[in-house]
Amino acid sequence: MKKIKNKIEDFFKWVNGTELVELENIDVSEDPVRPELSLEWRLKNGRKIFGLEYKDEIEGIICIAFTNEIPVSIKELDLMSELAHLKNEKEIAIAYTVWSRKRGAGKELIKKIIKYAKNENIKRVVTLSPQTPMATHFHISHGAKQININKETQNFEYNLQKN
Repeated sequence: MKKIKNKIEDFFKWVNGTELVELENIDVSEDPVRPELSLEWRLKNGRKIFGLEYKDEIEGIICIAFTNEIPVSIKELDLMSELAHLKNEKEIAIAYTVWSRKRGAGKELIKKIIKYAKNENIKRVVTLSPQTPMATHFHISHGAKQININKETQNFEYNLQKN
């Protein structure tokens, strides 16, 4: 029983000690979802890369593009984020890839991105996810609602009011 209690205490210490940080450099080959997207692409047109930092270590990474519409492909995401950047209008944060290096980091990244979106007056947090059981399970189990099934992707939306 003591061992379980210590694991729970360690987990909460970890969660409370994590911080969302903006990153300027990552190894894109580490991305299990979209390794073909270059670092330059991920930082172009106002797009951002965030890491979940704990004790000077990055435990997970999420890449975000800002748009005013919901894309169904990377090509649309590229065009929509360029337009939103040129107009300086960011209504929707599109999470197009997320991965973790530590169990629980993906969930914590989503929580922190929702908080970030609220602080930045972004109205919606939506994903551009692959059509895989893993992506579907991840987003639904973390409170997202599937809003679109596209030819090659799917979109999930996180409710900013509930979180």
